[in-house]
Amino acid sequence: MQHQQRSQARLSPSSDTEDMALLLAPRLAYFTGVARTEHVTRAAQEMNVPQSTLSRAMARLEADLGVDLFARHGRTVSLTPAGRTFLASAERALAEIRRAADEVRADADPATGKVAFGFLHTMGAETVPGLIHAFRADHPGVRFSLVQNYGEAMLERLRAGDLDLCLTSPVPDAPDLVARRLDEQKLRLVVPADHRLAARRRIRLAEAADEAFVTLEPGYGLRRITDDLCREAGFKPRIAFEGEEAETLRGLVAAGLGVALLPPPAVPRPGVAELTVTAPRAVREIGVAWLNGHPDTPPVAAFKKFLLSRRGSLLP
Repeated sequence: MQHQQRSQARLSPSSDTEDMALLLAPRLAYFTGVARTEHVTRAAQEMNVPQSTLSRAMARLEADLGVDLFARHGRTVSLTPAGRTFLASAERALAEIRRAADEVRADADPATGKVAFGFLHTMGAETVPGLIHAFRADHPGVRFSLVQNYGEAMLERLRAGDLDLCLTSPVPDAPDLVARRLDEQKLRLVVPADHRLAARRRIRLAEAADEAFVTLEPGYGLRRITDDLCREAGFKPRIAFEGEEAETLRGLVAAGLGVALLPPPAVPRPGVAELTVTAPRAVREIGVAWLNGHPDTPPVAAFKKFLLSRRGSLLP
């Protein structure tokens, strides 16, 4: 009769997978303790819980599962075949919980924790390595998980919880994010070395209205800035190529495919001339962003404070 009732409980529509997991999870440690000692009283003493609490928990666990996990022999118990099957999975689940707990504790450790940090492609050659090197002078054990991508993609990962902080441009303005302006970077009009404008040092952007442009793809912050600056200069750029890397664009300019508005290169590149744009003012703002209301671990808080201390001197 008891077996029949438990079979009915197992087949009850109310015991779906998600509800069952929530129901069973708090009892797994109790179950493995009893299974290990094969004695309820001894297990209760080892786990420092009342024996009555442990007995009730095991009875409810079996009732919820609809199977007998233990065979009772006076004061001792032994696992049934179902109990042995359940024990193997329960031990794996508890081991995974312990591993996850150790991991999150390690990531939050002030001395050796982890910072998930995103940044623009154009800041990967010098800016970010320099920042991390300077920060680790005082925090040598802090680890970094780095993501290099364009601005919108990084903000998506920030919202998804994959990143703690990101350097991006333009500085975002959204209610779910907190953003702080750190610095600005001048943009230059990059032309082929044999171009008619190559001998110039300064130029108004309107003078390039008839040129073909090579730009980043739509969705990139620098592409939006390029479109906005050209519109301010009175024209819509004629696009010859859309790419994903600023240095690729610089190479295509050298090959004569067009001109481009780009930040300064990490090292001078042959085959191009880089002209200062006098009008409109051609700059891009660089800022740091994080999720509004998201609590910081100690290493994230330390790195955020460090970044904010570099306002006005972020870029080399």
